[in-house]
Amino acid sequence: MTSAFSALPGIANAGGFALIEQSGSGMGNAFSGAAAAAEDASTIYFNPAGMSLLPSGKHLAIAAHYVMPSAKFNNSASTSATLFGAPAPTGSGGDAGVAAWVPNGYFAMDLTDTMRLGVGVNVPFGLSTEYDSNWIGRFQGIKSEITTVNINPAISWKTSDTVSMGFGLNYQTIDAEFTSKSNYAAAVFAVAGAGPAAAIAAAGQAEGLTTLKGNDGAWGWNAGLMFTPSPQTRIGVSYRSRIKYTIEGTVQFDNRPALLAAAAPDGNIKLDVTMPDNLSFALSHRLDDRWQILADATWTGWSVLQKFEAVRTNNIPASGATLQNTPYNWRNTWRVGVGANYKLNEAWMLKGGIAYDQTPTNDTDRGVRLPDGNRTWLSIGAKYQVSNAGAVDFGYTHILVRDPSINNNAGGVSSNSTAAYALVNGKYDASVDILSVQYSHRF
Repeated sequence: MTSAFSALPGIANAGGFALIEQSGSGMGNAFSGAAAAAEDASTIYFNPAGMSLLPSGKHLAIAAHYVMPSAKFNNSASTSATLFGAPAPTGSGGDAGVAAWVPNGYFAMDLTDTMRLGVGVNVPFGLSTEYDSNWIGRFQGIKSEITTVNINPAISWKTSDTVSMGFGLNYQTIDAEFTSKSNYAAAVFAVAGAGPAAAIAAAGQAEGLTTLKGNDGAWGWNAGLMFTPSPQTRIGVSYRSRIKYTIEGTVQFDNRPALLAAAAPDGNIKLDVTMPDNLSFALSHRLDDRWQILADATWTGWSVLQKFEAVRTNNIPASGATLQNTPYNWRNTWRVGVGANYKLNEAWMLKGGIAYDQTPTNDTDRGVRLPDGNRTWLSIGAKYQVSNAGAVDFGYTHILVRDPSINNNAGGVSSNSTAAYALVNGKYDASVDILSVQYSHRF
């Protein structure tokens, strides 16, 4: 009946729907070498072992990122759904990108001479897409919105002058809302034939809005190692675990014909989703008193997302009945980046970086809710030391997204199914701009 729960949304800013914007100090380097930088308390997210490399005392870092995505669909050979005489809009949907703020904050402090304790609060997955309500792909998706909040207490231990280790727990919540149009004309045709389908179309009930909402909370963990083979060089290795959700919520069908009340009732649903794990290898090296180079490679296990299947949990029409089962067949990805810092004077440090981020999606299964493609990050930034204790970071990134193509009928395998959801065929013009600011302070 609906494809509204067929995907978590983009446009996010790492591959898939992950958000790598977890510090303002790393933005200027495109987060290159983040697992080895240990520049401030945000190391809790990227590598908790890095807390051991911070100067003694208490450390606070608060950042905000304004993310401005753009995703414009260009139609090639899309096919309108059959509505039995009702108008069939064919719009391109406008710009599906939705601008949003992404905040994060971190605090770290000494426990002993060799141990540090910290906590981070951040948003590791999210953002949204929203199309015009009358676009040609409205039966596959209109609005997709997800919000996650991650609370990450962590501890680090400096085992020697050259080795540190860290470990953290993560409690992560998710809230999601997905809307699409339902093609009631096609559904009535499948139940009662062309005559009743034409009648409901004439009555203005050819389609209606379907809304799914749900939430959950789950636990994960992160760990890291930091090696300092020389005063100029740091090597970081960091891992973040999978987090498994069972999102529970409701489905609601607006403008539903009475003929479909039994076949498509409002009710409760659930969806099992696993957020991927990732493994990072990073390097930080000081060439001299002014220049520092950074590099990293991060693997993400997106292959855990092979399908999205929403099922009913109430007894009407049947508990366990599949509401939607959409294949995604995502693949594991790599992100690689290089960056540099230049100390201009005692107050100012200039930053730059470039990164390449693979998409987990493929041309066969790509859907309208996540028109993702391979990404190239171009970043610049600066740090201003306002006092011995405080510093402000600024960063700007432009992300070039390789134009993703789409050829999707929402999993339809028969003519009736294709007619219900329409075929969306074309390419997207996509990009992202990000502005970041962070204040960090040492007590």
